[in-house]
Amino acid sequence: MSDSQVKFSQGRASVAENLLFRFRAGWLVGFAVITAFLLYNAMQVRPDASFNKMIPENHEFIQNFYQYQDDLSALGNAIRVSVETTEGTIFDAEYQDILRQVTDELSYIAGVNRSQIRSIWTPNVRWSEVTEEGFVGGPVIPDSYDGSQESLEQLRQNVLRSGEVGNLVANNFRSALVYVPLSEINPETGEQLDYAEFSQNLERLVREQYSSDTINIQIVGFAKVVGDLIEGANQVGMFFVFAMIITFVMLFLYSRCVRSSLIVLSCSIIAVIWQLGIIHLIGSGINPYSMLVPFLVFAIGVSHGVQIINAVMANRADGADKMLASRYAFRGLYVAGLTALASDAIGFTTLMVIDIAVIKELAIAASIGVAVIVLTNLGLLPILTSYLDVSKRGLQYQESKRHAKHPVVATFTRFATPRWAMGAVAVSLVLAMFGLWKGQYQEIGDLDSGAPELRPDSRYNLDNAFMVENYSASTDIFVVMAETQPGQCIAYNNMALMDRFQWHMENVDGVQAVRSIVYASKMGMAGTNEGNLKWYSVNRDDFVINASISQAPSGLMNQECSMAPIVIYLNDHKAQTLNRVVEEVRAFSTEFPTEELDFLMAAGNAGIEAATNKVIETAQIEMLIWVYSVVIALCLLTFRSIRTVLCIVLPLMFTTIMSQALMATLGIGVKVATLPVIALGVGIGVDYGIYIYSKMREALREGLSLLESYEYALTKTGKAVGFTGLTLAIGVATWIWSPIKFQADMGILLTFMFIWNMLGALILIPALAHLLRVGPKDANKGTDKA
Repeated sequence: MSDSQVKFSQGRASVAENLLFRFRAGWLVGFAVITAFLLYNAMQVRPDASFNKMIPENHEFIQNFYQYQDDLSALGNAIRVSVETTEGTIFDAEYQDILRQVTDELSYIAGVNRSQIRSIWTPNVRWSEVTEEGFVGGPVIPDSYDGSQESLEQLRQNVLRSGEVGNLVANNFRSALVYVPLSEINPETGEQLDYAEFSQNLERLVREQYSSDTINIQIVGFAKVVGDLIEGANQVGMFFVFAMIITFVMLFLYSRCVRSSLIVLSCSIIAVIWQLGIIHLIGSGINPYSMLVPFLVFAIGVSHGVQIINAVMANRADGADKMLASRYAFRGLYVAGLTALASDAIGFTTLMVIDIAVIKELAIAASIGVAVIVLTNLGLLPILTSYLDVSKRGLQYQESKRHAKHPVVATFTRFATPRWAMGAVAVSLVLAMFGLWKGQYQEIGDLDSGAPELRPDSRYNLDNAFMVENYSASTDIFVVMAETQPGQCIAYNNMALMDRFQWHMENVDGVQAVRSIVYASKMGMAGTNEGNLKWYSVNRDDFVINASISQAPSGLMNQECSMAPIVIYLNDHKAQTLNRVVEEVRAFSTEFPTEELDFLMAAGNAGIEAATNKVIETAQIEMLIWVYSVVIALCLLTFRSIRTVLCIVLPLMFTTIMSQALMATLGIGVKVATLPVIALGVGIGVDYGIYIYSKMREALREGLSLLESYEYALTKTGKAVGFTGLTLAIGVATWIWSPIKFQADMGILLTFMFIWNMLGALILIPALAHLLRVGPKDANKGTDKA
């Protein structure tokens, strides 16, 4: 049955249609003015990243960290800069001069907490030893240092006595570290740390200035990861342009009309401009984890724009003039379009349940983008077609294809027949069961060492591998805060319990070492007794304990002695490692309960990531419940049929199950970067089902059979669905070659979702409709209308 064989009443014009088309010129002027204004604002959008926005601020771990944030400033947001010599060792005058310059250079970069910088050239790094006369010590670099052989030999001895080998000095003595804590807020200006500028300063003022044939610079830390991601965002723009070119080519091949292709492309780009402009007006920006949102807005715009253009061309081929063709297209699709876009927008807002600021900002940005598509693609696009029309070549191509079955129609119509419907549902059930089984192996958090957001061979991950190989002190730090009454952190009972806890954690798989005030006290006890290991213990006498920590480094307890951080160095920050550490801390607290001492989790980069993982683990299910609840409610409100809702929603659920199985198979963890993709995939996928079913219902209400109705839906809108799914999949597939690994992961997931949602809508909707007996008999009945 061809398109020309089914002609239904176009119905009456709605108030929205009359308002739109009676005042076309005014609307165009308004759109032009708004676009110009928002384009100006869109050009002001800048990368926006913040350490605090990346963490779940209301989680118990983070609240504990904030309580003692000032006392843990040296263990918070920081970078490590390694200066490596390729010739000899660090005990060389030229090398030491470069290390001094690097230390000084770092202290003057905006955003650095100067008072907390540590390197062997800063006065807060000291050596100490016990002599016959008691403790002696001083800064590792003495005031008398002059670069001579004698002073270099003295430096070597000071380094060995400082306890910094493996920490600030590499185990092979070929490199040394500068530990640089950062301030999230500039105390002088009150402005947030600009991660992009900070990363550029590190490259320009440190790496480029001091790297040479004999000196290598390695830099690791959260700020550097974010800086590299922002730098990679420039290449994301290139992929966006590439996707637009692919989309235009595919639009032209679909319509053979340059004019129509440019109209769809332009309206979708205008939607992106409006979104970015509004984001800037509300004081937000684009962070590394919301870089995909403009493309998703573009993709949703293309999806709806193709439906409008497809309808306009069909109406023109039926003999309507350009004005009526545009009006009929709007009339036939605006209800389905509004329903789909409302599902998208409200569905995206469900991401707000995740208590992480960057995801909330992503949800707001995506919802704004979908909201503006209502105006640009359901409003502006029909107005433009009513003026510009479609080309004669496009109409001729449409005419030539009207009486021949399109491959999409020929291929997918059969799924409305009993045999194919049963087969499709049976295969889907088998795949769904496999997906559920495989999906249970999906993990929360990072599954790779280093920075999983970047490629394994990226500069950052190579630098991180160097740090792991050459230093004993891990870059993955989990801090437990031992909290007690003021003045009691070094009481014997508390010290003994912390000692037991330290021993317990040292024997946990994945833990490299544990350091605390207990370790310093035991070292002090042994040191004051000629290094005799028999004295390497916690003394019962409080006065002796006080003496044993007199030479302890700063930062091992707060000023009130009400909290002592226990620093746990981990092999990595993989999800399994973090889960194991959290469970062991809780197990110890349960086994040795006390009212005098609480072991509070958690600070350090690994502790904060553990909190993030816990929030994502809980929010994943909650988010899916909310997004599907919204989709179901809106579909039920629009179609007033439980069976219809099942036909639309079950294919989406199938895609979600298979996506989770794909993530488990490819080793992609659920984390800040990937969690939103699942919700976004559902939001985009529901569009396909709503458009197809709205046309099926149109035919069913005229008394056609399910098979005839589905063929009509495929002719009217199914071809556009197939085209859109394929086009968008090809566009995001280019992301797989992105230098940013998490963008490549999102490219894989979105490509899979676009294809799977498209196939699910085209195959499962008619199959489920057949099994649920959706047909002309119930097309107009009470509460269960089709």
